[in-house]
Amino acid sequence: MHSNNNYNKKLKEFARELRSIKATKAERRIWKALLSKNQIGYRFLRQRPIDNFIVDFFCPELKLIIEIDGSSHNIKPEYDFFREEKLKKMGYKIKRFTEGDVLNNLDEVRSNLIYSIEAIKVSLLEERNIDS
Repeated sequence: MHSNNNYNKKLKEFARELRSIKATKAERRIWKALLSKNQIGYRFLRQRPIDNFIVDFFCPELKLIIEIDGSSHNIKPEYDFFREEKLKKMGYKIKRFTEGDVLNNLDEVRSNLIYSIEAIKVSLLEERNIDS
């Protein structure tokens, strides 16, 4: 069965604008250095509408969302918590990095992300073995 991962086409134009005009320096950097063109072995999508949210990066195969937290996240922690809890309840895994880490410690971000992906792969294999 093919899933659209709760894609919200009503947010498509806004997501497109976020990808092109409003992308932050950190979002452009992690995209170019790690997430585009299957560089770490998985396909990621930028500014993906999921339900009523637009997530920074999304890997459909792993149901992994990557969020880059900039200064705007400091003023809305309650909303971020609500949003993250709702996405987790839908079965998504969320990995957060700060803008500073992406801009200043990209090797550490890469290592952390690869470790998280490996952990998710192990978890998915275990789930499949339990189900079969």
